[in-house]
Amino acid sequence: MTKTLVIAEKPSVGRDLSKVLPGPFTKGEGVLEGPEHIITWAVGHLVQLADPDEYDEKYAKWRMPDLPILPRKFKLVVRDERSKKQMTVVKRELDREDVDQVVNACDAGREGELIFAYLYEKAGSRLPVQRLWLNSMTNSAIKEAFASLRPAAEYHTLEEAARSRSEADWIVGMNATRAATIRLRSSFDGAVSLGRVQTPTLAILARREQEIRDFVAEPYWVVDARFLAETVPPSAPNTEPRRAYDGRFHAGANPRIPTEREAQEIVAACENGVGTITKVEKRESRDRAPLLYDLSSLQRDASSRYGFFARRTLAAAQRLYEEHKALTYPRTNSRYITSDMIPDIKPIAKLVGGQREYAAGAAYVTGLDVLPLGRVVNNEKVTDHHAIIPTLAERHPVEKIDEDDRKIYDLVVRRFLAVFHPEAVFENTRIETTVADHVFRTRGKVLLVPGWRGVYGEGVAADATAGSPDEEDEGADQQLPKLEQGERSRVRRVALAAKETKPPRRFSDGSLIDAMETAGKLVDDEELREAMKESGIGTPATRAAIIERLLQVGYIERDGRALVVTEKGMNVIRLLGEHALTSPSLTGEWEHRLAKIETGEDTRAAFMADIARFAEETVHQLDTTLKDVRIPRANLGPCPVCGQDIVENRKGYSCWSRSDPGCGFVIWKAKAGKNLTTAIARELIKTGRTERPVTGFKIRAGKSFRSRLALMQTEEGRWRVEFDEPWAKEGAKPPEADDAAGGEGRDGAGAPDEARSEPAAA
Repeated sequence: MTKTLVIAEKPSVGRDLSKVLPGPFTKGEGVLEGPEHIITWAVGHLVQLADPDEYDEKYAKWRMPDLPILPRKFKLVVRDERSKKQMTVVKRELDREDVDQVVNACDAGREGELIFAYLYEKAGSRLPVQRLWLNSMTNSAIKEAFASLRPAAEYHTLEEAARSRSEADWIVGMNATRAATIRLRSSFDGAVSLGRVQTPTLAILARREQEIRDFVAEPYWVVDARFLAETVPPSAPNTEPRRAYDGRFHAGANPRIPTEREAQEIVAACENGVGTITKVEKRESRDRAPLLYDLSSLQRDASSRYGFFARRTLAAAQRLYEEHKALTYPRTNSRYITSDMIPDIKPIAKLVGGQREYAAGAAYVTGLDVLPLGRVVNNEKVTDHHAIIPTLAERHPVEKIDEDDRKIYDLVVRRFLAVFHPEAVFENTRIETTVADHVFRTRGKVLLVPGWRGVYGEGVAADATAGSPDEEDEGADQQLPKLEQGERSRVRRVALAAKETKPPRRFSDGSLIDAMETAGKLVDDEELREAMKESGIGTPATRAAIIERLLQVGYIERDGRALVVTEKGMNVIRLLGEHALTSPSLTGEWEHRLAKIETGEDTRAAFMADIARFAEETVHQLDTTLKDVRIPRANLGPCPVCGQDIVENRKGYSCWSRSDPGCGFVIWKAKAGKNLTTAIARELIKTGRTERPVTGFKIRAGKSFRSRLALMQTEEGRWRVEFDEPWAKEGAKPPEADDAAGGEGRDGAGAPDEARSEPAAA
């Protein structure tokens, strides 16, 4: 009797498949075998593109005359020793005489297709292949998918796009990295890592960092007043709690006063004065529910609400998909579902409504005679996978879900229920109070109809502009008493406040993913952002890994939730200048072409020819522009011991020089998995300790922590940088960092796409 070999991407998926297929299954090394099926797995990328020296030994040395490296046919190699062991198992099963067909059960997307294609090619198999396509890991979804297996040929264009992406990353990353590293050896410690996706992402961060550095704060003043509307004689009891409100001075639409003197004059003119309410303007506004989640929008919300890093959100969503079977496939770029899923909407709502916190929202959805589907169902906007929604299962094992996973589950469930609710309705009030010809504006906002916001509870009624620059200038919305135009209003107090303009905010994981999704353009409107996402940098599944790659090569660091570009990262972008490799729009266009290859609208041959030309031009340009470039080492000022200048070198900051060995004072850059920046070193030299905790240190297990630092002198007289925290002085281990400080939770999600395949040197 012949058998079907099923190749999954991970052992956990293989085990889930075995629960649905005819059994019993017996467990072997790297394999499960049943009466009709054999199940094995890839454990991620078992096979990858070979390094250059696999094509020619001369490439073991990095030399400019050998560039660009453009293989006519790419070679494949097994990734590492662990992969070799599992690859031996997979090839053995593929070569069995009783196996007559193969099922590709790797993740249903571009990268899952690549994992299988490389494995299958390296094994040299010629067996016929069918494709298992899963949107959900519930038993019913797996059974349905096995009942509708499709010939692998139907996914040929998806495989071509996957191979094109992988080879393009290799060509651009390998050649650009080698060219830049060769020309900048004297200035940089190690390789100058460049890549098709990571470099334009770094450029977005570096340009924002430069804006912050170039920013010059300008002072301005605001004047705020507390008013009490007078509807009773002044001798009556104080009615301030019921009839009080605040206002901010505006000159036209501008609340900013350029000088302190002008602000003081306004305060003096209004103090103890009586004004008149000269305008009461009310208008109704409606707020539509946000679209369903794709991975990028889920990462954005988790970053904003919980401080989760992008990879932490992806890891939690992946566990909810694979282990708990509670969410559908998370690595999706669609925010819609298909028309054939409409019958599942109410059953899913009923399932999640069994939990008390979702009961009211679910009851509304299940009670609708006609579901509002216009912004939810769109077959044309679902390619590989639909939006992330709760699964239709017998139950969701919420009691087994840990804190990280529960937060992500909660976001998805509430978003799913909210999208079927009506608009929230607000009453917006604007009041102007005129005192001595000076106009004070007041804003109020009242939630009249909760609509979809009711799914989130009354505490989420404030709009998304809370804490925005507009609010800081104009004053926050407030609960207002009933006020009428023409009423007199007494000034209870009036005061000025000094402020200054603020630089742009640094990117967080969430806001950077936003920028990557729109190829660096600042787009707040949800519908417009949706229209631009096909031309974004990377894919939803890869953006978290790109951020981690930039951290790994030392181009950026975390400071709480903020992503800060290091001097190394800044110098790389400065040296590249306006090179096309730094262009988010160019990379976005490449992603758009890869999507077109998937649909057959573009060809792999044309795309790869353009990539080869780009690599040739890049090597030539880097060779020309970076030749003889020297980056001056940072001078940190006088040594606190001998007074000689402390200068940055590859491994640290010291007063040593070729002409003078100095006194031996040195601050080494490397400490606990982090490179100490020039800013940290300057602070240590100047004050002996850091005022704020420094983020990004790592214990051996890979968990991050933060700590203040201090310069300490040993008994032998040597200076060392030590952790300046109570736990360090007690000889204890550092506590795990909180999310905002740079801590990472469990991380079960590897780098599935571009970041995983950009060459190690790139």
